[in-house]
Amino acid sequence: MSMDLPKPIADYVEANARLDIDGMLKPFQRDAVFIDNGKHFEGQAAIRQLFEEEVIPVKAIFTPDTIREDGDDIVVEGPAHGDFPGSPLRFTYRFTLADGAIRTLEVTL
Repeated sequence: MSMDLPKPIADYVEANARLDIDGMLKPFQRDAVFIDNGKHFEGQAAIRQLFEEEVIPVKAIFTPDTIREDGDDIVVEGPAHGDFPGSPLRFTYRFTLADGAIRTLEVTL
């Protein structure tokens, strides 16, 4: 991947490629919001639980292939591969960054 992702997003993507929950959480603000196909997870504890229950068991790894700015957001798209029906599936990740960290992340199909 030779895309120029902002550091918090690059850190998240790199940690996800290793299925490293602590590394995936590190770029998020403590009170960040993760919206996964309409379901809201607020704060790092809730986001950790999401990763533990829905990402790690199916080894879901997101590989971004496009990036664009949309207002204050950074939109990254690409396939996610793993042990889940339909793999790979194409996802859109909409990041809002603040103070050098991920403030919100909304993931949609």
